[in-house]
Amino acid sequence: MSLSLSRNIPRIDRRAAEARRQSTLASADYAVVGQALQIVGEELCNTLDLRQDARVLDVAVGNGHASLAAARRWCDVIATDFAPDLANRSRQRGEAEHLGVRFVEGDAEALPFADQTFDAVVSTFGAMFTPDQDRAASEMIRVCRRGGLVGLANWTPRGFIGQLFAALGKHAPTTGNSPFLWGTNERLQELFGVYGSVWVTRKQVAFRCSSTAEWVDQFGASYIPVLKTFARLDADQQRALRSELLELVAHFNRAKDRTMVVDAEYVEVVVKRR
Repeated sequence: MSLSLSRNIPRIDRRAAEARRQSTLASADYAVVGQALQIVGEELCNTLDLRQDARVLDVAVGNGHASLAAARRWCDVIATDFAPDLANRSRQRGEAEHLGVRFVEGDAEALPFADQTFDAVVSTFGAMFTPDQDRAASEMIRVCRRGGLVGLANWTPRGFIGQLFAALGKHAPTTGNSPFLWGTNERLQELFGVYGSVWVTRKQVAFRCSSTAEWVDQFGASYIPVLKTFARLDADQQRALRSELLELVAHFNRAKDRTMVVDAEYVEVVVKRR
């Protein structure tokens, strides 16, 4: 398939679903998860060996960790997200650090940039959640120059976050391809192998809290997918889900005292575009 024709892939008509997803993401508070993930953006930029004046695009910016890490390396950075409130929060962080990241509202499935605009395109735990996975992948490749790099950080299905979402899915089933397929070699080859060479490295990032119960309660009260799942359940079902999440956290917890230290597996992905 020609890269220049990627815009012509038939799009899934889900405008209403997209509007709901934008509202959901815009209202989310990712602090409980996001604070632990700054190191992921830094490591990804190190792996890509980003240099001064490199043109970098951060897709589905979220907390903006990868954008800010690239800007600290004196790159020319544009960050995009289709949930404006998320981009605004990341913009505020960048302004506070005087890093000069530019923010553009845009959908990962229809990036508002010309072909081969960027030297590197990155996404940390963002693009993997797009409904049309093939289109999102082709769009990231399309705007990356030939010989440039696409860098991703994606949760794995068997890791902590993947298992947490599996637990939620028992109470609120979803349709379509699982976003956690982006954490498997097979799916990554399907999405990106036709465009270039793909390297996948398994890594871990630690979530820490004073107790497992505090983390679960904070997560359930502030992270919108969990909050919305609890809202659909009656009191008995809510107690059952909370117990299930506590058991899951306890299973992954490596702390020997009363605190929580959970290693969440993800894959760091590098695609070199032909």
